[in-house]
Amino acid sequence: MKLIITGASGNYGRAACEGILARIPAGDIVVMSRTPQKLDEFAKRGITVRRGDFDDATSLVEAFKGGEKLLVISTGRVGKRLPQHRNAIEAATRAGVRHVVYTSFVGAGSGSPALVVKEHSKTEELLRASGLVWTALRDSQYTEAMCDAAAPIAIATGRWPASAAEGKVGFVTRRDCVAAAVTVMTTTGHENTAYNITGPDLLSFRDVAAIAAEISGRSIEYVVVDDAAMYRHFDSLGIPREAVDDQVIKGVPWSSDDMVSFEQGIRGGFMAVLSDHVEQLTGRKPQSLRSYFLENSERLRAVKPGVFQS
Repeated sequence: MKLIITGASGNYGRAACEGILARIPAGDIVVMSRTPQKLDEFAKRGITVRRGDFDDATSLVEAFKGGEKLLVISTGRVGKRLPQHRNAIEAATRAGVRHVVYTSFVGAGSGSPALVVKEHSKTEELLRASGLVWTALRDSQYTEAMCDAAAPIAIATGRWPASAAEGKVGFVTRRDCVAAAVTVMTTTGHENTAYNITGPDLLSFRDVAAIAAEISGRSIEYVVVDDAAMYRHFDSLGIPREAVDDQVIKGVPWSSDDMVSFEQGIRGGFMAVLSDHVEQLTGRKPQSLRSYFLENSERLRAVKPGVFQS
């Protein structure tokens, strides 16, 4: 059975490929990227590498041919990616793929105001209407996003502004998300099912700020602000309001439209989802945010005070 992985040059895709390769022969794996030259190391290991661009539906049909099960890793153009996801689903149907495993987001279908959730909700609707067998992996917010982007800015400036107020999130590590995806891709029994892929705790940004302060040894003031103030904060960091492909500003790969709407969703309780699906799928409990921050404590302590520089 051929398994196909999209976006294989990204962090999630590379990790998923490695996990799947540990379970099945290289000859049964196809990896896809709009920049296939970035996947030369996989080709050298016997994995089939193909070009596929989510903006080019024809290229996706060719990339998906011969695949039985397809891992569609959601694209990064938040607010504008539904046409890309539609292209992938339609191409999978045309290419004869049977089962699509899709990296969705917690709260899909809940009516959350977050742009990211709206897009995932609509993509799940497209999947259910396609006639394909589907599995939705509703990943929560990555713990890495807190450790790599949000916490360093707060440690450097001594301030964590948030319009999320006291809303909570079940932060989960990317590696736990990937481990769940690898299980779904390489085992049976996940047809037409949605899994909530979360960490072990529901935490607010205030909680995360306190953990970051404790581990870094720096004082961080948690400041509840309105949405307009959040836009001003992100504007001051030079973060674009709309998503720009492959752009990272001061360690932040998202647009402010994405992040402000995301905080609205947290504030409204739409992200307060907790499940044991990671343990069900992987056989182990997910890593906590505190544990991950401790694992990266040297890096957090090394952040210098003052204006944050990535």
